[in-house]
Amino acid sequence: MFANGCEQMKTAIWLPGLNEAANFESPIPLKPTPQPSKRIRKRDRDRAERVRLAGGPKPTLRERAVALALEKGEVRTKDLTEVGVHRCYLARMVDEGLLVKVGFGRYRAVPPKAV
Repeated sequence: MFANGCEQMKTAIWLPGLNEAANFESPIPLKPTPQPSKRIRKRDRDRAERVRLAGGPKPTLRERAVALALEKGEVRTKDLTEVGVHRCYLARMVDEGLLVKVGFGRYRAVPPKAV
């Protein structure tokens, strides 16, 4: 009877008492808490869908200016304003090192650095 009781104690589930800590692992894996979903407005969802269907976002003004300057070699202020790049951005792009001012109203793209 004593041996039989020990076997039963080995297979029995142990529960902690009042002043005891539960030092056991749960056999059921705990699921991570789901992240709260971000609610976006319908018009923003629709715009994102239109952009995705159109093949991605439109190029920025900087990208347009550099692409035109690389394509033509040397561009005038008039050429850049025709593609939507305003004159006030040209000085900023020269300061950033995207364009080089060649002369009055003429710009060149900085050649890309070899990596």
